[in-house]
Amino acid sequence: MVGDSSAGRGAGTIGALMGSAMRTSGRGGEGQKYALPSDEDDADFWGFAQEAEGFFTPLPDEDGAPRVHLAGCLPQGGLLNSLDLVGRRRRRAKAGNAWFELLAADGATMGPYFVGEVTVIDVKPSARGAGLVDLTMTLWCENALAGAERVWDLIRTGQLNRTGMWHELDPKDKHAWLSVALWSREYGRQGRHDAPAGQVFTLDGRRTVDRDSFYCAIGEAINGPGGYFGWNLDALDDCLSGGWGANTPFTLQWDSSAEARARLAERVPTGDGEVSLFDLLLEIFEQRSVSVVLR
Repeated sequence: MVGDSSAGRGAGTIGALMGSAMRTSGRGGEGQKYALPSDEDDADFWGFAQEAEGFFTPLPDEDGAPRVHLAGCLPQGGLLNSLDLVGRRRRRAKAGNAWFELLAADGATMGPYFVGEVTVIDVKPSARGAGLVDLTMTLWCENALAGAERVWDLIRTGQLNRTGMWHELDPKDKHAWLSVALWSREYGRQGRHDAPAGQVFTLDGRRTVDRDSFYCAIGEAINGPGGYFGWNLDALDDCLSGGWGANTPFTLQWDSSAEARARLAERVPTGDGEVSLFDLLLEIFEQRSVSVVLR
């Protein structure tokens, strides 16, 4: 992994170069899509990267740890300080735990992922600009799902702007869609308040074929394209408690509900035995003062 070719120009030289670049650079810059603040020290900002190959679909290194390649990286703080260790007798530089933030075009954070045991295994000057480096690192992230990167790109480019964009996704990608809806929630609802009690929302049941499609549909019904309103039963119940886009009581008009009932027939265990997923959803809505109109 770490060869003398990348360290031969001197990891220390790269560190010095990056330190010089950082003294003349502010936080942010053109083409930067990702940021890494330390999880362990709020004042320790690790820098930016233009691309992150393998973050959502990592390949394991020889020790089995997921490997990610950051291109056009401007390391700072603790990450920069760790780079001098890379390449010395094939050593790796463990930087620690951090947050991997996805940035909008204006530099605002769209959503963060916690990443653990971030360890740099290779560093070399980048062709993307003077003073930048390309880093290869291993890290652990439970929540970065394959298929999510495409959804983040839609948000970044302003193209997640109409309903139904999740309709043709396969089941795995629908789950990834929901994960992005969750992690991007604060960014997507910036400046918006919860809808007041008494509102009427319309849920389209034509595409409600399984659990994830139900959550995609209700997230969209409450919070618009790419919206989030739960991605499991507990999360749905939490959302119905307020603070997630709608205040109860409200009315949910469930269109094509007969189709949805037939498809959400999965049996779910409860304290009193088993009920269909569809009937359990109706029970949850009733308990949380949501009036469901089946149409």
